Amino acid sequence: MSRLIAISNRVQAAQAGENSNRGGLAVALSAALRASNGIWFGWSGEQTDEFSGQISFRRQDGVATATIDLEAQDIEEYYNGFANRTLWPLFHYRLDLTEIARDFAGGYARVNARFADTVAPLIEPDDMIWVHDYHLIPLGKGLRDRGFENRLGFFLHTPWPPASLMVSLPNHRELVASLLSHDVIGFHTDEWRASFIDYIVTHLDARIEGEFAHHDGRVTRLLVCPIGLDTTEFTSALGTPAALSAEERLITSAVGRQVIVGVDRLDYSKGLQERFLAYEQLLNVRPDLREKVFMLQIAPPSRGDVASYQQIRADLNSLSGGINGEFASIDWVPVRYVNKGYAREELFGIYRASRVGLVTPLRDGMNLVAKEYVAAQNPEDPGVLVLSRFAGASVQFDAALIINPHSSEDMADAISRALVMPLEERKERHSAMLKSVVKEDVRWWSAKFIAALAEPEPQEDRPKLALASSKP
Repeated sequence: MSRLIAISNRVQAAQAGENSNRGGLAVALSAALRASNGIWFGWSGEQTDEFSGQISFRRQDGVATATIDLEAQDIEEYYNGFANRTLWPLFHYRLDLTEIARDFAGGYARVNARFADTVAPLIEPDDMIWVHDYHLIPLGKGLRDRGFENRLGFFLHTPWPPASLMVSLPNHRELVASLLSHDVIGFHTDEWRASFIDYIVTHLDARIEGEFAHHDGRVTRLLVCPIGLDTTEFTSALGTPAALSAEERLITSAVGRQVIVGVDRLDYSKGLQERFLAYEQLLNVRPDLREKVFMLQIAPPSRGDVASYQQIRADLNSLSGGINGEFASIDWVPVRYVNKGYAREELFGIYRASRVGLVTPLRDGMNLVAKEYVAAQNPEDPGVLVLSRFAGASVQFDAALIINPHSSEDMADAISRALVMPLEERKERHSAMLKSVVKEDVRWWSAKFIAALAEPEPQEDRPKLALASSKP
C-alpha cells in the first residue's frame, strides 16, 4: 500500500506504560501507519515562545510521529477559541454557546497554514494523506494550494450541523468549500452526510451523483463509515486484576443494589444535566426503587478554562447535591458523582458490574462509550443500554432502549424498564449489539476508509468540470 500520512490536532501515539489509555483513533491509526511505514503528524500539546516549525520525530511501538509546538496565541485562538468555542458548539447544534470572534478565525487560519507549511516537506508524491476532524478543515485546501495532488481524505468525528446553523458562521462558504479539496470525506452516519450534502448543494451549487460531489473541477466521495471500538484491545481487560478489582469493589459497595452507570467527558453535548433530572424523575415516580438502585456518574473534567464548561460543572454539583439531599438515607446515597477518569481495565469492570448503561447525549458524532458498555457485558447476564436517539451509535444499536434525552419521562421510563427486563430479552438485545461491535470495529473502520481513499474517483468528469469552472 502507499505510505499513509495521518494528520490530526493532537498526536496520541503510544508512550511507555500508557498503552491501556489510548483512544480508539490512536489504535486505528497506529495499525494503519505501521502497515504502511507511515507518519502521524500533529501538535505535541506543548507550548513554545515563538513558532519555529521545528519538528520532533519519534518512533514508538513501530509508529513514527512528527510533532510541532504552538505559541500561546495559537493555542488560545486556534484551539481554545475557534475549535472549542466556535466549531464544537456549532457542530453540536448549540448556537447559543457558539462564540464568533475574528481573532479566533484568524488564529484558526494561521495554525492550519502552519500545519500545511510544516508537513509539506514530509510528503512524497505517492503518499496518501488522511486529515482528522474539525480542527483542520482548511488543511486540505492549504495542501492543494501548495501544489500537492496526493490522494487526500478527511474524516469528521463530530456531527455536521444543518445548513440553517452553518450559515451563522462568517465565511462559511469558504470554509466548507475547502473541505471539497479532499478526495474522500468520511461521516459516521447518513444523517451527518445528508446535512453536508444539503449545505453544499444549496450554498455551493455542488452536483451530487450517488456518493460523489462535483464542485469546482474536483470530485469528492462522501463516505458513511462509522468508527468502531478497538474491541480486541478493550475486551483484553477481561480477567485482569484491575478489571476484577473494580468490578468486585462496585458490587461489594452496592450491597445488593442495582447500578446505573454513565461515563462521559464533562461536556454540555453529553446531556448530563438532563440525565440527572431524569434520574430524579425516576425516584419521584417510582418510590419503590429508592434504596434499591444508585447512579454512578463518572465525568472527568475537560476544557476547564471555558466558561460554559465551568457552568456545567457547577450545575451538576448542584443537581447531585439536591438529589442526594432529598432522597439519601443514612446507608444509601442515590448519586455517586465522580470527577475523574479511569483506565480502560477499571472501566471494563465498572461497566460489567452495572445493570444499566446510560449513554444519553443531546448530540454526538458516534459515542464509543455505548460500544464499550456492550463489549464489557457478561453475555450470560448482560446489562441494558439506554441510548439517545441523537448519538451516532443509535443507527447501529437499534437493540438498545432508544430514548429522547430531552424528555425526563422518556428516559426515566427506559431506566425503569431496563431494571426489570427479563434475562432472555437482555441476552437477545446484547447479542445483536455485540455482533455489530465485533464486526464493525475500529480496524474495519480504518480499512474501509483507506480502501476508499486508495480508489480513484470517476476521472471522466474532471476535465469537463475543470473546463466549465475556468469560464469567467
